[in-house]
Amino acid sequence: MVARWLLALFYVAAGILHLTSPVVFLRIMPGFIPYPEAVVLATGLCEIAGGIGLLLAPCRRAAGLLLALYAVCVFPANIGHAMLAAQGAAWPETWWYHAPRLGLQPVLVWWALWVGGWSGMPTAEQDAAKKAGKRILTH
Repeated sequence: MVARWLLALFYVAAGILHLTSPVVFLRIMPGFIPYPEAVVLATGLCEIAGGIGLLLAPCRRAAGLLLALYAVCVFPANIGHAMLAAQGAAWPETWWYHAPRLGLQPVLVWWALWVGGWSGMPTAEQDAAKKAGKRILTH
């Protein structure tokens, strides 16, 4: 399924960026988070693991659910980043960057649930199997 591969690639790329350029993420880390360097690295590893998990059938449901929860958990940091930019902090991004990013966060939650088999919406594999008279287990 193309949607699953795209989301997996998105998360693996984001995870690699967390690991290779942690300073970018440390700049937007809320001050109340303890051990911010470790959190940035851990979130990068989680993104990579989640992306890979989406591609492995036995892990797919768990990966979809955990990536959806992850997207919910990082949303406050994204809001904080947008507020710092709105206050004129030295951020190169503008609202042309932040508004779509904030608006797309719920889409990432839904997308992870959908490709993980949680949304109840059929996937292309399920549609093809149904047409062929077969049954695919998504659980």
